[in-house]
Amino acid sequence: MPAVTAELLARACARHLPDVIGVEAPTRLSGGASRETWSFDATHADGSIEALVLRRDPGATIGSTDRSTEYELVRAAGRAGVAVPAVRFLLDDGDDLGAGFVMERIDGETIPRKLLRDEPYAEARRVMVGQCGEAAARIHAVPLDTLPDLAVQGPAALIDQYRGVLDLLGEPHPVFELGLRWLDAHVGDLPDRPDALVHGDFRTGNFIVGPEGLRSVLDWELAHLGDPIEDLGWFCVKSWRFGNVDRRAGGFGTAEELLGAYVAAGGGPVDADHLHFWEVFGTLKWGVICEMQTFSHLNGLVRSVELAALGRRVAEQEWDLLALIDPDAPATGTAPADVPADGAGTAGETIHDRPTLTELVASVREYLERDVMAVAGRVGFHARVAARVLAMAERELALGPAQARAEHARLTELLGADGDIRALTVELARRIRAGEVAPTDRATLDAVRASVRSKLAVANPAYAVPPDDVTD
Repeated sequence: MPAVTAELLARACARHLPDVIGVEAPTRLSGGASRETWSFDATHADGSIEALVLRRDPGATIGSTDRSTEYELVRAAGRAGVAVPAVRFLLDDGDDLGAGFVMERIDGETIPRKLLRDEPYAEARRVMVGQCGEAAARIHAVPLDTLPDLAVQGPAALIDQYRGVLDLLGEPHPVFELGLRWLDAHVGDLPDRPDALVHGDFRTGNFIVGPEGLRSVLDWELAHLGDPIEDLGWFCVKSWRFGNVDRRAGGFGTAEELLGAYVAAGGGPVDADHLHFWEVFGTLKWGVICEMQTFSHLNGLVRSVELAALGRRVAEQEWDLLALIDPDAPATGTAPADVPADGAGTAGETIHDRPTLTELVASVREYLERDVMAVAGRVGFHARVAARVLAMAERELALGPAQARAEHARLTELLGADGDIRALTVELARRIRAGEVAPTDRATLDAVRASVRSKLAVANPAYAVPPDDVTD
């Protein structure tokens, strides 16, 4: 993948926008774990400055559109009245920048924690649910004959797709197998709807927002044709509330407000079970995508601390998925995570002097938190991610041995078999998929919930406390 430079951007702009005479300030933006996004300014011959964005691929990704398709898709959506950036040109081989396209840069904020908490966006928070419902209705009304060739992905096809991705990655996830069984059992209950354009990643974080509210919808790489309610369920997935868990619709408001605005803008009526199905699917989907992106790092496709960290986010999706498919779990299913009896734990004996491995990891984390996280832009963002990764490592060093002992005991009792933890987990996942274990079996649900709770004790201890509120 060629590096992005002002010289290459200037040459590409001059080829496609003949009155551009120069480019300044190319800066990679911090968002976009799976796509590169670069901000830059193009100077025209008359002296005017045009604010632009380059969006390009670092490499192929399962289930995503290519950039030429996304270019045509965004252009069609804009013509249909959807709030999107104006596309300017599509890169070709002569540009030496890889696959991508250039579009206008719209001022505004995308960072969820700012949108959901900072004072300048107080008015935006008040109106965002309604604006997002209207935007979704506009997307779903885009005439299909104006679109580029898109895959048709109905609910059954999507379930099969993500089951196939799990098999391709080769990592056992009993909770995901339970989720897939739940989806299989309920997909036949969905009402028939004509295929529509589905954005595929319609959520907080993929919007440009100003103080007055929504300005633009971004990131169309997962767009396809299918059930439009998929977008609304995805918008309600707990991860996209970014801490505002009691505000089901994107962290901004209620599902009732979202659906009311959607219907008022021309979208069809949506019942609660239909929305719930797609929220379950979206939770599983995000968990699988986290694993996919981590394997992009592990396989060397894109080496990134951000992608590496996503592997530990999988436990959050497992926890949320269990809450959605097993809302009546007894208190025993939410027992505290496995910890050493004395509360201290050990990473094992060592011949090495102080500082211990845990203390070394802590020292690097503290350096990042103290000296690097304050740096603006991508460096500061990745410093925050790296500090979280090191904090996970500290917790795993302290808790890991006791957790492993408890997990082994739990699985051997549940399965009536012995082996290492991975082999036992593979066997449990196999039994669930084969139908040898009912997805409502209480012993299985309690065992996997305890396992996920222990993973969260390392990955994100605060995530499961207080208990999840999965309804408005």
